[in-house]
Amino acid sequence: MKAWEMELEMRIAAIPQRNYVPQWEAIQQYAGMADALLTTLWFSEVPGSGAPERLMVGAVQAAENRGLCVEKAENLLKTGLEAWEQRDLSTLHRVTALIWKELDRAPVNKQAEYWKFRHPRSWNEHRVCSQFPPRVPVDVFSEDFEGRIYAGWLAQICGGALGTAIEGYVTERLMEIYGPIDYYVRPPDTYNDDILYELAFLKAFDKFGYAVTSDEIAEEWVSHIPFGWSAEMVALENLRRGIFPPESSTRSNPFCEWIGAQMRGAVLGMVCPGNPLEAARLAWIDGMISHQSNGILGEVFNAVLTAMAFVERDVHELVQDAIRCIPKDSQYRWVVETALAICKHESKWLAAWGKCGKAFERYNWVHVYPNVAIEIIALWYGNGDFDKTMSIIAMAGQDVDCNAAQIGAVLGVMFGPDIIGKRWADPIHDELCTYMRGMEKIKISELARWTTEVVRKYRARS
Repeated sequence: MKAWEMELEMRIAAIPQRNYVPQWEAIQQYAGMADALLTTLWFSEVPGSGAPERLMVGAVQAAENRGLCVEKAENLLKTGLEAWEQRDLSTLHRVTALIWKELDRAPVNKQAEYWKFRHPRSWNEHRVCSQFPPRVPVDVFSEDFEGRIYAGWLAQICGGALGTAIEGYVTERLMEIYGPIDYYVRPPDTYNDDILYELAFLKAFDKFGYAVTSDEIAEEWVSHIPFGWSAEMVALENLRRGIFPPESSTRSNPFCEWIGAQMRGAVLGMVCPGNPLEAARLAWIDGMISHQSNGILGEVFNAVLTAMAFVERDVHELVQDAIRCIPKDSQYRWVVETALAICKHESKWLAAWGKCGKAFERYNWVHVYPNVAIEIIALWYGNGDFDKTMSIIAMAGQDVDCNAAQIGAVLGVMFGPDIIGKRWADPIHDELCTYMRGMEKIKISELARWTTEVVRKYRARS
């Protein structure tokens, strides 16, 4: 039936209702929801930790970080913040729209440091400027492989639970309140929005294997993920309007080099054990739904770390090999090389983080750059010790749950379940909680089994 026929059929069948009671209350509810969502863009508290966040300020910051002239948008921030404080919603809606308009039209700042580097826009651009280690065969049908997958997920979820309670704060404030952090600061829960995107990838991968496309992963996003934040929020809004990758990541998305892709790289390494090249390729396919260039390189970095962790036991070698998988003349490569050089020079992790924090202070706490620096510092000074590595990540602050989860996965895959310890695992009770449609609760052991079976399914066909 044609669309016009469907509409005409319904119109003809519609019967006027003499006693119908007007339903304007529903419209008022929708208006209230729109106002509530808008105000959260100007101020919100991170759900797990209570850290303050102003996403509209971050949007302008992010655009400037990407080499754009943001003066017009920046000049509107004061008016917007005043309107938020006064609950002047009319002004707040208008100013918000004007800021988005100015960011969308912002000209390039040719003097910005950003343009001193090349920013790859595709997998092909990436591949020709990087050095990938050769693939090392991994027996995916072995008990050892199944154990490593389980350890990767368990460590990721434990790390996320550690970090969720303290994300969004700086080292000094964390030290003031908690002192040295070497364990959960409160009874842990596993409710976390970051892992949703890895689960969505796994759903698509289960259907299509290594031939999976960005569009197919994006369909899982809109089917199962009700809400996102920053880059994922914009991408989901675009997808729901039929704007699919790569445009879903580029249209009105100043957050496209924040951590949202970097935080979901581990699962790609799990399905590509010993094969960093394939893990990187899948990172581009997944990353371009919501991110561009350096944002996707963050996902590549964590994907190749995890893929190579199946075959490498030296954490220092792992870090250096993963860095070589990043394009030589990219800004992301400059960031990770800077962090590594500082690690090699400083004897203490806190001194290294002090220098990295200063070097990347212009970037939001959710940007890939300060957070990948923390990953490198934690791996370098933690040297394979799970407790020490988690402690460093926790004390460094920033986007702690993303960093602890991804690096936890790397160590879990590298060393297996024994590295994690019962004190971390027991309070989790083998349970992952999410707000993903149809996967509100799942056992970690079942998630590991699912991942293992999917990899085995497609390896058996190859």
